Amino acid sequence: MPNITVFPDPDAFVHGAAEFVCGLAQAALAESGRFAVALAGGGTPRPVYALLATPAFADRIAWDKVHVFFGDERCVPPDDERSNFRMAREALFDHVPLPPANVHRIGGEDDPAQAARAYEQDMKLLFRTQAPPAFDLICLGLGEDGHTASLFPGTAGLREQERWVVSQYVKTMKTWRVTVTPVLINAARNVVFMVKGSGKAEILKRVLAGPYEPDVLPAQLVRPTSGRTSWLVDAAAGAAVR
Repeated sequence: MPNITVFPDPDAFVHGAAEFVCGLAQAALAESGRFAVALAGGGTPRPVYALLATPAFADRIAWDKVHVFFGDERCVPPDDERSNFRMAREALFDHVPLPPANVHRIGGEDDPAQAARAYEQDMKLLFRTQAPPAFDLICLGLGEDGHTASLFPGTAGLREQERWVVSQYVKTMKTWRVTVTPVLINAARNVVFMVKGSGKAEILKRVLAGPYEPDVLPAQLVRPTSGRTSWLVDAAAGAAVR
């Protein structure tokens, strides 16, 4: 059973999530001298990243030893307002001493299939492995349709058995996305879902307590082989799972 923490209000959620990420960063840095994290996009984690950029948190992390990846990306240029990279840059990267070379962004402006292959190769070069690397932390969100990263219901990436990163056309959104796959996610040491808002309450209950239907509820595919899954949710989202 995953670890579920329900915070009483949005502010407590943001602070708790920032503390969670900071704590794992400190532990990884103390153990191995490196913290490899894959960030989530969307509106939910943005205030968490912004809080991590404040001195109370930023001063506790050796940013020159942090490597940042992304769980998914929209197929847009890095300066596009829809870009997950741009969101993270504005909220976090621009405010901490994180070396540009340590930020590994998905080439959203490139051909989607090419961008996915290049991103997987980037991971292989850093981790020096042909097996799925064990990220210290992969951050994920949860969509109202049960998707996570850009693993949407019914998409081919849900059934991928070898690739770590794939491109796929999301028919419901009429757009291309590049996303990590369950192969990569489930190799992580830690996976955290950040979920807030009453609009997520029902889908959260279905994912955690409903029948196992991963083609319909892709978030159910997240089952780390030897790592830990944590759910950080606010009271509105967690109302049905207490």
